[in-house]
Amino acid sequence: MGIASKAGDWSFKAFTAGLGLATIYLTATFSFNVYRGLSWHNAQSKLELEQSEEHTE
Repeated sequence: MGIASKAGDWSFKAFTAGLGLATIYLTATFSFNVYRGLSWHNAQSKLELEQSEEHTE
């Protein structure tokens, strides 16, 4: 039982470490994508503002 128990402990630790790394990766990519989306949205808003100013002049 000792060897099987240690193998189970190590596999559980490896699994939870993998979940932790996946969580960190997904959090980072999500944050990056939110930043890109907000940047794109701000650029679109500026472009619309510039185009509407051109038509009013």
